[in-house]
Amino acid sequence: MSSRTSGCLEEEDGEEEEEEENYNPTEVKMSQIVMPCHSNHRQELSVGQLLKWIDSTACLSAERHAGSPCVTASMDDIHFEHTISVGQVVNIRAKVNRAFNTSMEVGIQVNCEDLFSDRHWRVCHAYATFVTQRTSTGQKVTLKPIVPHTQKEQVEYSVAAERRRVRMVHDDIIKDLLSNESVQQVDSSVGPNAVAAERTRVESVELVLPPHANHQVNTFGGQIMAWMVNVATIAASRLSQAHPTLRAIDMFTFRGPSQVGDRLLLKAIVNNAFRNSMEVGVRAEAYHEEGPNRHINSAFMTFEVLDDGGKPRTLPRIRPEPLEGRRRFQEATARKKIRLDRKYIISRTQGEVPLSVPWDPTNQVYLSYNNVSALKMLAARSNWRLSCEKDQVQLYTLEQKSMLSFKIECEVDVPAHRAFDLLAELSNRPSWDSHYKKCELIQLVDDDDFIYRVVTPSVRHGAMGSPTAANQAEGMLQDFILLASKRKPCGSGDPYVIALRSVSLPTHPPTDGYNRGEVLCAGFTILETKDNMSLISYFNQASPEVLPYISTDIAGLSSSFYHTFCSCSQYLTRNRL
Repeated sequence: MSSRTSGCLEEEDGEEEEEEENYNPTEVKMSQIVMPCHSNHRQELSVGQLLKWIDSTACLSAERHAGSPCVTASMDDIHFEHTISVGQVVNIRAKVNRAFNTSMEVGIQVNCEDLFSDRHWRVCHAYATFVTQRTSTGQKVTLKPIVPHTQKEQVEYSVAAERRRVRMVHDDIIKDLLSNESVQQVDSSVGPNAVAAERTRVESVELVLPPHANHQVNTFGGQIMAWMVNVATIAASRLSQAHPTLRAIDMFTFRGPSQVGDRLLLKAIVNNAFRNSMEVGVRAEAYHEEGPNRHINSAFMTFEVLDDGGKPRTLPRIRPEPLEGRRRFQEATARKKIRLDRKYIISRTQGEVPLSVPWDPTNQVYLSYNNVSALKMLAARSNWRLSCEKDQVQLYTLEQKSMLSFKIECEVDVPAHRAFDLLAELSNRPSWDSHYKKCELIQLVDDDDFIYRVVTPSVRHGAMGSPTAANQAEGMLQDFILLASKRKPCGSGDPYVIALRSVSLPTHPPTDGYNRGEVLCAGFTILETKDNMSLISYFNQASPEVLPYISTDIAGLSSSFYHTFCSCSQYLTRNRL
């Protein structure tokens, strides 16, 4: 799973400097100068060596929090944005974002520093999951919770639950895609000039020695990854007959441990070659003397071959073997679609038109993830400004560059779980919100995700747009196609979440008589307070379609926000039981 959603916060001006002043007890830093022994033939840092350093730093952070030995359970997608040359310095920072019951997520940031020009740039960021080793009696160690102290830590803490959710369904996403006809019908007959996949096959054996093991006598996860990168690079070189560059590693899971004395059998083959990139599949198996082979790990790596100008070259096509080769070919196509969908969904910005992303079952998980994550990130902002208040109902605003967001908040005498159930039933919203004339459920995606068509009153454009456009729109209703994603708390201190964003459906195109509006990010968070009361917060990143509804409120010329929230409170109280 890519992590660009949370990466948006990291790149904003001034935030990194602010975070530097805060001490996090789980944070571990490592700095390494790249020596020739760490590099490849191009005098660039070997990705395998970088993965060793990443794994070591993350493991030390996990053990600092757990107070006991830890092992790598999985690693999310890693995209390498830049290469690192000999003589430059690699700075790695790792800290625990969130501890669940027996596992924890560690966030890793890798930056490069040029000592002679005083330049710094980001190389990659990653999320690893670690678990503690079982006790001598075979029991798992229950981890103490993480307490976030800064805005950035609060965001990572909150979104970690969404990333965990995606990890748990990752394999199911691949299976669902492969059952989809559009993927199954991909033509693997690629012509007579294609390279037979068998020519790219690589097998290699490594003996695990004490230098390859950690302080628990288990093989370093980073060392296993480095060996896997080595055989994958050879396979990619055999197809391209050139020196490939590793661009990305898909999410992978360690299936079991390996110890000193094991023989590690590594197998790699090019699964599929696209126009400018290829996917190499790698499998690691461990065996000890005459014992059976144990499947340790499988990974999928994306390579490019760059020309002299640094641009990706066109690659030869691959001809898969029958049966297993064709399966790998199809799965590589499915994984590429997932990567493209995910990149498209999480790279959308406020300025793009349309804001909505086409919804279909193959991108459902990532749309839902982005929907909830965007709302959690908005809620975690610390620079909300109180615009007005009336009878304990507060209206806050947040101005960022060209974007305006608002938050309405009040406490109600209703248990949080009950308020969540009532507000998540979006079809009831017209009964208490005058901005909703109609709300119909048009698709039940699953237990947590729903698609609604919402109809709202006409917008009074005022000075917005041309007079002609305003006159044409006068009296016309607006409609929205909204994806509603609801989440229960993942732990104590977590809020209930109901996230809303626009999507587009081919079955519900814009129609005459309605202006199609779009919502970038909106929804409720519901936090349990005391005595069965709840703090209800409603958020909205104001797109042009909704701005006219709230501009008079924010300017202090109206209190319609107060009346709407009072109506919401009365609705919740009436249905409290």
